[in-house]
Amino acid sequence: MNKVPITLMRGGTSKGVFLQKKDLPAQNEEVERFLLDIMGSPDPNQIDGVGGANSLTSKVAIIEQSSSPAYDIEYTFAQVSLYDQMVDFKGNCGNISSAVGPYAITKGLVSPEEPVTKVRIFNTNTQKIITAEVEVEDGKVKTEGDYSIPGVPGSASPIFLAFEDPEGAVTGQVLPTGKALDSLYCSVGEISVSIVDIANPLVFVRAHDVGLRGDELPEEYSKEQITLLEEIRSTAAEKCGFASKTEATRLSPATPKLALIAEPHDYTDSSGGLHKAEDFHVLVRMMSMQRPHKALAITGAVCITAASKVEGTILSDIIARSQNTIAIGHPAGVMETIYQDLPLSVKVGRTARLLMEGIVYTKSHYHPSAM
Repeated sequence: MNKVPITLMRGGTSKGVFLQKKDLPAQNEEVERFLLDIMGSPDPNQIDGVGGANSLTSKVAIIEQSSSPAYDIEYTFAQVSLYDQMVDFKGNCGNISSAVGPYAITKGLVSPEEPVTKVRIFNTNTQKIITAEVEVEDGKVKTEGDYSIPGVPGSASPIFLAFEDPEGAVTGQVLPTGKALDSLYCSVGEISVSIVDIANPLVFVRAHDVGLRGDELPEEYSKEQITLLEEIRSTAAEKCGFASKTEATRLSPATPKLALIAEPHDYTDSSGGLHKAEDFHVLVRMMSMQRPHKALAITGAVCITAASKVEGTILSDIIARSQNTIAIGHPAGVMETIYQDLPLSVKVGRTARLLMEGIVYTKSHYHPSAM
């Protein structure tokens, strides 16, 4: 067995294993097997690894100090499947991104500056820059504070992420099909969708078009509804050229993501909190690895925000194009984003925390890159 140093961190409403690129296998073809090995996949319980048996906790961040003056850190995101022998590197995770800055400062990869250290992060999945603003006190990452986010108990020091020039992050085009509105054909007939690639590709579906209210909590979906949503997502994946419709669940399970959109109306979140229609601009329910997301993906929030400015999309019909601070209702509560034009960036507030540092033991032997 190999002994590999790892750090377990919460970033936003996700949790993941952070490790440095030098500790990965030297051979690229071994990296996927190595990540499946340490996470305990494929297995829905991930009982023989450190994964958390949930798509929100089966994530890996691979970190490397940059040699470029344009950014401080290179970061690769990996979504490790619970059910298949595969790791998805196509897109990024905004929640995990929020822990990259604190990790880099804690590990000495970035020098701390008080009171706020700006960490320039190059995400290799999307070839985009994210700037993280991390509070620092006495030369260390500040953890305590009164900033709270839906879906995470308690409060902490805020981390603000600015996603810069996020257009065409995976496909190279804001509208991968060239149209703001597409017709997809599935088992229930024709469905109108918007496929938008900003920070991550998303396929937007009106909730009422698939017989939903748009305020459902994760446990409310039937097996038939989840199957239909995955059929729509897989059809969109084929349109984007990621995989055929029949193979998309296996070959491209996380890209594009699917988001159900609805007009604001009063709803109760997963903690029992009531949110009035006038307190947010759009209702969103996302799917994550073929399961209902318990909160909202940050890259999803970025895409929702910027897609509302693209004329003709489903979002532009709901959110006023003049609205630059956007409140998004999701299962865990309401998230705010800030849109800025010229150059385009979307800013989101998160919290993150180091949970554990230690050694993971692999089942197989690998030759690390640093050797």
